[in-house]
Amino acid sequence: MIQDLIERKLQAAFNPIHLDVQNESFMHNVPPGSESHFKVVVVSEGFENKRLIARHRAINDALSEELENHIHALSIHAYTELEWKELNGAIPASPKCAGGGH
Repeated sequence: MIQDLIERKLQAAFNPIHLDVQNESFMHNVPPGSESHFKVVVVSEGFENKRLIARHRAINDALSEELENHIHALSIHAYTELEWKELNGAIPASPKCAGGGH
């Protein structure tokens, strides 16, 4: 499963304090059981002193093969431990799908 692969790769690349990988494909105009749209929340000490764009690039690099071959959309939420604590662990909601003929 793509979700499991994403989790393993992000775990290996970032040794996260918190990792949440959500398959949001069901929210889109895709067949049931699809694994094409994901949201990831990665909290890692490795993000300290890195700008948001650098964090996103690092995650995209870790998942480059999946992005090239399997993932249609990836929502990234990358935080330091302090940022995560300030959010009280609240994961931003994803917007409703506006594509696919809706």
